[in-house]
Amino acid sequence: MNFLAHIYLSGEDEGVTIGNFIADSIKGKKYLNYSEDLQKGILLHRSIDTFTDQHPLVRQSTKRLHENHGHYSGVIVDIFYDHFLAKNWEQYHPAPLSEYVSQFYKLLETNLEVLPPNIQNMLPIMKSNNWLLSYATTRGINTILEQMSRRVKHKNSMHIATADLEKHYTEFEKDFSIFFEELRAFSKHKIISLS
Repeated sequence: MNFLAHIYLSGEDEGVTIGNFIADSIKGKKYLNYSEDLQKGILLHRSIDTFTDQHPLVRQSTKRLHENHGHYSGVIVDIFYDHFLAKNWEQYHPAPLSEYVSQFYKLLETNLEVLPPNIQNMLPIMKSNNWLLSYATTRGINTILEQMSRRVKHKNSMHIATADLEKHYTEFEKDFSIFFEELRAFSKHKIISLS
């Protein structure tokens, strides 16, 4: 899953949300250097990634992309799934996405000191381009994938992956909808078990 899903799956706990958001920047046992609630978020993130990577529906989605995108198929599916979450946001959360995203940016800004340096550097770009809100449209997804394609050192075709999304839109959305219900239930149980 990508940023929006990880944030959403954290629930209402701000520390868990921050931990989940920064988790990819925290390697190995370095999570132990953080407060208990942030540790919980980091461990939740890792569990979500494991659950996602092993799920048959996610594998079905990535398989559709393998021919054109190989190694990057999983990364692209993560972005596609955030698109479906953003597009159908009202099914998952009572607050409008724009309001939810705005509150999240404020949360990060008031806790800047706990964010790893790379996240601190990324935040102004993320906010000015409003990545999380842009996920709601295929045009926004296209922009994100083009930016990612340029940042990756190895040759890739992520910049044209939106064509695959449009070609198999219904199938991707169906995979996401069924999978995300299972992931929501898994995440809720995981948060309880980490308490």
